[in-house]
Amino acid sequence: MRARLVILSLAVAASAQAKPALLLHVSLQWRPTSELNLGTMQMSQAPIQFEPFQDARSDKEAIGENDEKGQPKPVTTTDDVAAFVGGHMRELFDHAGLKTVDSNGAVRIRGEVREFFVRETSTYKSVVAVHLTVVGRDGKTLWSGIASGNATRFGRSYKLENYYEVLSDAVVNTVSSMLQSAEFQKALAGH
Repeated sequence: MRARLVILSLAVAASAQAKPALLLHVSLQWRPTSELNLGTMQMSQAPIQFEPFQDARSDKEAIGENDEKGQPKPVTTTDDVAAFVGGHMRELFDHAGLKTVDSNGAVRIRGEVREFFVRETSTYKSVVAVHLTVVGRDGKTLWSGIASGNATRFGRSYKLENYYEVLSDAVVNTVSSMLQSAEFQKALAGH
């Protein structure tokens, strides 16, 4: 009986000192904690079509990194980041009262994800940047530029939930900034 207790306490001590598992090949999850900020947006009723977004990041798997201590701990995914960003941007457009369609839109939005990353030090800091092009039915570019957003939060060290939340909030904040731009609103109306 004593031998079992010694073995059990050694096992508990060893597991307490074990390093936390690295956050590799995680599935992306939508976990926003922020709301859209629409300001004084003029709602276009023109149907908006989102084309499939492209991922232009150099490291397609990297979505975060913990830099609190000497050796950085990575956060990676094998999910399609471009589809994740484009799909949730479209949902946010719908949530804002804009009309999105699968085909035959009055305007089409093309997107290229340039940044989608969280750097964790004493806080979680995320940035999302997407190069967007709004194209009219005639193929003419109505607007083109970088839309970006970021988010910051405190949280327990190297926790996947915190990475999900700041990445999701950065997408929400990116859409908020886009929809508050008078030039972007004009392009959505087809002008």
